[in-house]
Amino acid sequence: MLAFTALLVLAVHLGPVLGSPVLQVALQASNQKPRGLHGRFLQITDMHPDPYYAPRSSEKTSCHRKKGKKANNQAGLYGTPYSDCDSPFKLTNLTFNFLDKKWASEVDFVIWTGDNARHDNDPKLPRTPDEIYNLNREVASRMKEVFTSRGIPVVPSLGNNDVWRPNGITNEFSQIWSTFIPFPYLQVFQRGAYYSVEVIPNEVAAISLNTMYFYDSNKAVGGCPFKNRDDPGNLQLDWLEVQLKLYRDRNMQVWITGHVPPSPGNYFPDCYTRYAELSLRFQDTVLGHLFGHMNADHFGFVEAIDLEFTPDETETDKDKKKHVTLYDELLEEYSTIPTKAKDLDFAEYAVINVAPPVVPNPYLPSFRIFSYNVSGTDGARRAPKTTGKRRHGHKRGEHGNREALCKLKKNRETWKCFLNETWYSDPGAPSRSNQQYTPLGYAQVCHARTDKVRALICRVQYYIPNRELTGANKTHRPRFKLEYLTFVPSMLHPDDQDATSEFHYPIPLQHLPRSLREPGVTKSRYAPYELVDLTIPSWVGLAQRLGDSTQRQLRRRFRKYMYMGGEEG
Repeated sequence: MLAFTALLVLAVHLGPVLGSPVLQVALQASNQKPRGLHGRFLQITDMHPDPYYAPRSSEKTSCHRKKGKKANNQAGLYGTPYSDCDSPFKLTNLTFNFLDKKWASEVDFVIWTGDNARHDNDPKLPRTPDEIYNLNREVASRMKEVFTSRGIPVVPSLGNNDVWRPNGITNEFSQIWSTFIPFPYLQVFQRGAYYSVEVIPNEVAAISLNTMYFYDSNKAVGGCPFKNRDDPGNLQLDWLEVQLKLYRDRNMQVWITGHVPPSPGNYFPDCYTRYAELSLRFQDTVLGHLFGHMNADHFGFVEAIDLEFTPDETETDKDKKKHVTLYDELLEEYSTIPTKAKDLDFAEYAVINVAPPVVPNPYLPSFRIFSYNVSGTDGARRAPKTTGKRRHGHKRGEHGNREALCKLKKNRETWKCFLNETWYSDPGAPSRSNQQYTPLGYAQVCHARTDKVRALICRVQYYIPNRELTGANKTHRPRFKLEYLTFVPSMLHPDDQDATSEFHYPIPLQHLPRSLREPGVTKSRYAPYELVDLTIPSWVGLAQRLGDSTQRQLRRRFRKYMYMGGEEG
């Protein structure tokens, strides 16, 4: 299996010379006439439908049986927030029905980042391969019904709870997802569960990774060791490098997607090193990185510093980290970003966006709509903060000569000593400044019973509030509600916009809360971040503000959105 994948990678490398059928078909597919674009796409993740979910059952049984002794211990009709229970099918169907009615005709493609089976550990109802596959078939069927039937590309990724064993599942998923995987990549998928889709032909691609080969909880893989080039993680990263080179040569832009987000805490060290290097090397080609899994709304960075050698951690250091929350870790990370312009190089950063889940476990159900630039260049951008002192919140690398460090026995056969390719960074690239296809913002959705606030919107986050889930019944269904916007309110009403046309508004006016539908609004409780786009400089600027301990109100808002009003699970 691995040998075939290696040969396939080589064939793609030599495609222009050998006339590779895989490459020829991919290029032919790219000549399709582009669809009319709305400038929006959906990211949805971690649905975790549970066929055994029983309303009014006890949370202590994973919401499967026994009536809860108290009302606040009983499973709700549409889900049980802040609990260990997965999603009832009522919630899954409600979400798809809402998307079908409100947004399916308003988006250009769908990024679907995995975990479509329950993840509870109920010993009386152990999960089986058949159950996992059937749940994935159910969700895939709804995706086809709502999106692919309209010609909208859907790009799924394998989640850790979609996997029964590390091997033997890719053939099954190649059948379950046959509608979504382009034929040229079918053999690649069957042998590794990763592939690529041109979501805007000849312009923008989405690369779906199998993060199970990088995930350090997967003990069936080797963790991308330099000495084992046939390790599944290494083969996938070889393939990713080929894809990025091909797309860059074609002057295309790319979204990288997957389930488990890249971080030193999630990935094997060598896998993370290689992922970080590719992210930074192809910064001019990669629009962004979209992941799920963490069940908490946040963003982080891959940094050039991650490619340096760091001192070995002591057991005491590791024990301390176990008691640090994700929120505190992020603030520490943000606080280390230089605040003086002369110390800040945007070429050394890539942004990792992690979306919250549909499952109300451990927080509240949500999904996200991104908007992106389909009208060309717009140079307006808020400059990041460039004053203040640099903070030193984590190890910034060992002092010493790189060549000397690579001669040490512990370092000489690690990827950090062999990644010396030229980086492609460009201040004018769509990831760095507002150009065609630059991401502008997102919308997160939540459940709300009132209809005054409508569904998902560009640069907005929506979710289902707790009171809506717990108060829902057969008569009153919960509804999704706007949680927050990432953008500046004045950008909702472009000065040169034809008043009779809604197509190029960042958000169709009918989807805005009433307080934002009229021009002239400069401040809003829905817009705490005021980002004019989602470029790397904008995210770095937000991180700098969050890293400032005097920004207490901003930090409170960030934490509230991160955990949706709950505590870290």
